[in-house]
Amino acid sequence: MSWSGRHVVLGVSGGIASYKSCLLARQLTEAGARVDVVLTEGAAAFVRPVVFEALTGRPVLTSLWERDQALSHIRLGKDADLILVAPATAHLMARAAMGLADDLLTTLLLARTVPVLMAPAMNDEMFAHPATQANLRILKERGVAIVGPEVGPLAEGPSERPGRMSEPETILMQAVRLMSGKGKLAGRRVVVTAGPTRESLDPVRFISNRSSGKMGFRLAEAAWRRGAEVMLISGPVALGSLPGICLQRVETTEEMADAVRAELPQADVLIMAAAPADFRPSKPDVTKRPRGDGSLNLALEATPDILGGTRDARKEGAIIVGFALETGNAHPRAREKLEKKALDLIVVNDALEPGAGFEVDTNRVTLISRTESKELPLMTKEQVADAILDHIESRLV
Repeated sequence: MSWSGRHVVLGVSGGIASYKSCLLARQLTEAGARVDVVLTEGAAAFVRPVVFEALTGRPVLTSLWERDQALSHIRLGKDADLILVAPATAHLMARAAMGLADDLLTTLLLARTVPVLMAPAMNDEMFAHPATQANLRILKERGVAIVGPEVGPLAEGPSERPGRMSEPETILMQAVRLMSGKGKLAGRRVVVTAGPTRESLDPVRFISNRSSGKMGFRLAEAAWRRGAEVMLISGPVALGSLPGICLQRVETTEEMADAVRAELPQADVLIMAAAPADFRPSKPDVTKRPRGDGSLNLALEATPDILGGTRDARKEGAIIVGFALETGNAHPRAREKLEKKALDLIVVNDALEPGAGFEVDTNRVTLISRTESKELPLMTKEQVADAILDHIESRLV
């Protein structure tokens, strides 16, 4: 989602985490958003208004009684695309839950008609207190979205319980989901597979391929941004977990097949973007074979066919998407796979084409369904993911 032309009200309450709000203000402004910062009295004691004015290029609001700002809480509450409160202290959350309107920020929250996202930040004991948890439930019941808090170092030292404000990148991802997750994927269960699998030759060596998992991870991110509940099943990759997305790591093709089968009865969409190994040793060695033993002859057998072998577990009406990475004669092979495995869509690309194979951030694909074929230009994998999800949403009722 582009922030260009978007209007964001950034509410900042008085906590040490307000230094992260400076990063939020800068990142939103650099992304093209118009950012109006509203500071509580406590927040202004941590970060002076002039800092936010320098970061956003706009005046900062701190009081209901400022000149020419008599109705600013009404105007901002209706005109903004999003109200983002970060940090949301225990005190601010309590006042908002009670419906108090004793400063500009709480008055704005009471008068708002636009989405609100809060990022709690406080001492871990304060967050765990029943009063704070009750206030949190009330805010959620009233439609306020919450991101965090997370476990991590607090001002008073290390902690193993939630209290630390989420990082700006995580908050912005949740903001994008809140603003764009209103399409047909919102609330749907989407299962995405990613990466390669490994089949052991012995305790040290394995058969695998060059898949980086980037395409599957970008698909999972894009589906989550659109409001889906996402399960990402990934083989061994160097990519870390994604905020808000449930990640299950597997190693072998059989493990991936079992994980997919377990998820399919609840899945509205399956996107099989992984590149599982097609073959495995018939009899893996239990010890490492020394090189000095000479040449090595392997007997291989086929691994489980994940898409074909789990057809009986699919939820009725689910959208099933496969991938076909070929090195020639790609489209006929893809159409054969589409029919044989009862797919709704297959995404085809050539592993030998520059910028479209493994371990790159771009891809050139063709989307093939039973009724049409759409060739896409070279795009980033984020753009390819959105094109695939646009097609999936067009098929959802």
